[in-house]
Amino acid sequence: MSRPSSPCTRVCVLDPVTGLCEGCGRTRDEIAVWGSLSEPERKRIMALLPDRLAAAVPPSSPRPVPSPA
Repeated sequence: MSRPSSPCTRVCVLDPVTGLCEGCGRTRDEIAVWGSLSEPERKRIMALLPDRLAAAVPPSSPRPVPSPA
């Protein structure tokens, strides 16, 4: 059995303004139900993420880089 598709980048920080994960662009609700979604539904959401992240972060604002822990 193959692992379900996931856009997770292991940068799991929810932006307080947009509510999006800064790493992958999913919402808290999408992250919560991810494992129960069908593969077609995961792929549908994943197709939206690049545009969603681009719209959430203006081009003139660099994305924050997490500091090493």
